[in-house]
Amino acid sequence: MSLAVLYSRALSGMDAPLVTVEVHLANGLPSFTIVGLPEAEVKEAKDRVRAALQNARFEFPARRITVNLAPADLPKESGRFDLAIALGILAASGQIPDGRIRDYEFAGELALTGELRPVRGALAMALAVARDGRAFVLPAANAAEAALADRGTVYAAGALGEVCAHLAGRDALPRALPVEFPGERSYPDLLDVKGQKQARRALEIAAAGGHSLLMVGPPGTGKTMLAQRLPGILPPMTQQEAVESAAIQSVGSNGFDASAWKRRPYRAPHHTASAVALVGGGGNPRPGEISLAMHGVLFLDELPEFERRVLEVLREPLESGRITVSRAARQAEFPAQFQLVAAMNPCACGYLGHYSSRCRCTPDQVARYRSRISGPLLDRIDLQIEVPALPQADLTQNPHGESSATVRARTTAARERALARQQKANTLLAGREIDRHCGPDAQGETLLKQAIARLGLSARAYHRILRVARTIADLAGAVSVTGAHVAEAIQYRRLDRA
Repeated sequence: MSLAVLYSRALSGMDAPLVTVEVHLANGLPSFTIVGLPEAEVKEAKDRVRAALQNARFEFPARRITVNLAPADLPKESGRFDLAIALGILAASGQIPDGRIRDYEFAGELALTGELRPVRGALAMALAVARDGRAFVLPAANAAEAALADRGTVYAAGALGEVCAHLAGRDALPRALPVEFPGERSYPDLLDVKGQKQARRALEIAAAGGHSLLMVGPPGTGKTMLAQRLPGILPPMTQQEAVESAAIQSVGSNGFDASAWKRRPYRAPHHTASAVALVGGGGNPRPGEISLAMHGVLFLDELPEFERRVLEVLREPLESGRITVSRAARQAEFPAQFQLVAAMNPCACGYLGHYSSRCRCTPDQVARYRSRISGPLLDRIDLQIEVPALPQADLTQNPHGESSATVRARTTAARERALARQQKANTLLAGREIDRHCGPDAQGETLLKQAIARLGLSARAYHRILRVARTIADLAGAVSVTGAHVAEAIQYRRLDRA
């Protein structure tokens, strides 16, 4: 026959829509045409496929070859269609049987030698292929990642010839299986941090409830060390969280490393990062840092040094947990359930409140420096704490605190209490759920009213205090929220502006 139909996948945000690859051979002057809205990388497949077929000792048909990538209105990018196009030519020219070809989907970039090179988005594509009930053939370098898809059948191939032998029924391709990584994930240990009891306590509360955290303190007080150790005290990732996190990283620019399976992501972009780097974008939209930190930690050091408009893009994702990237011709939606941790100096010189009294900043200079963080953004940060400088004597004499494993046991237990009660982390509670699960006793209600009057708290800050108080109660194993829990939660809003 002179027509072959195969299946592959494109990437559109987090989705992997089906692409039907139709290859037709006709009489006439030899030519090779690819249609179906291909981008430059796809158009270049003509030269890669021709060389790969010849070097794999197949015949390249001297006929009029037309490749259609349907649907025609879906942009196609990257070299992931090379394998399907090459197999389509071989099937249409009768060099390989086509009886089983529709039971599979194919993705892989071809080297000129016929070897298969890895592609981006393997896990996202594998999840979509598994839902449609077909097997997935892709490069061996992507096999461990794609095998993480539940109920999926993934075959790993090293070269074009191996795929052809499998379809011909001669040598079956090995089926890729999920890789088991023994032992617990390795993170920096909280045991390395000396002193800073209040900061450690706030970090524990943030981990237990999934709350955002802002640390304010002079240079060298351990703010970055604390942030780096937050992933190590977060509860272990569930299977669903691990798949969601891996899938979003899979469609990112650097792909997903299967050895990082069930490891909490930790992203720390430099303060020169652009708004697009944080939220994602591009002609073919890709996820930004807030999405790549899915179910993990996004750490913004030197927070006031970020451009104002860059920080403002965090406001909507912090509330909704999603980010929609809209362009003139395309729109993509990415999940953004990340835990924000930020650090900043108390003033421009950094030494306001330092025991050495080195700061010479005027009140106006301090206010101007802190005003770089907008009130609406600050209002969305649950925990706002000061991290003071430790006296030199404490640095040499103060013993280490608890280890990450000890703290993680408490945060895991607290998170389990929240999930058993409301099926979600405390930071995700909203509306009537807050009234139902976070309502304080009479003493706590009185304290809240006083805090609203004295600090000028917004309704959002009021709800965030209640959620933090609920987490403090969960850490204490308490059934209800008391005045003591509310009082501790209020003290973590010291930076709120009236």
